[in-house]
Amino acid sequence: MQDRTEKAKKIKVLILDVDGVLTDGKLYFDQQGEEYKSFNVRDGLGIKLLQKSGIKVAIISGRGSKPVALRMEMLGIDLVYLEQLDKGVALQDIMLKTGCALEQMAHVGDDLIDLPVLTQVGLAIAVQDANEQILPYVDWQTRQVGGLGAVREVCDFILQAQGKMSALVESYKAG
Repeated sequence: MQDRTEKAKKIKVLILDVDGVLTDGKLYFDQQGEEYKSFNVRDGLGIKLLQKSGIKVAIISGRGSKPVALRMEMLGIDLVYLEQLDKGVALQDIMLKTGCALEQMAHVGDDLIDLPVLTQVGLAIAVQDANEQILPYVDWQTRQVGGLGAVREVCDFILQAQGKMSALVESYKAG
């Protein structure tokens, strides 16, 4: 198995699950049945940094949600697949739309529904609090839990591996 840093150097597309990865996995509903979700602003900045450096970001979620669609729109993510119980189908569409090979893709997941993607991409990642059944199938497990900085940790890792982080830091220093 290749070293995870070597795999990260090849990444052109980062695919993210939502519940348990971009969120803490909790579902909140009000009296009218409206759903609420909490997203970490640092994860959002990590996504923007990837995009700024030329790396595409895609979302594949087993659930549909207005808050998720809104957040992805705010982040400028156009490869959004909601209500995808078979995530492998969405993966094939992402390959088609981006022209990227599987080894150029990374996926961050947290549970069994992510296995069809985790077992095919070049860099498979689980968040710290992922279901233990998926751990044998990943290259790396984050230190941070889902919804609390795990995605930012992954974004920073990929940018560091590709030698792009220093230029991004400098661009923020310059204002």
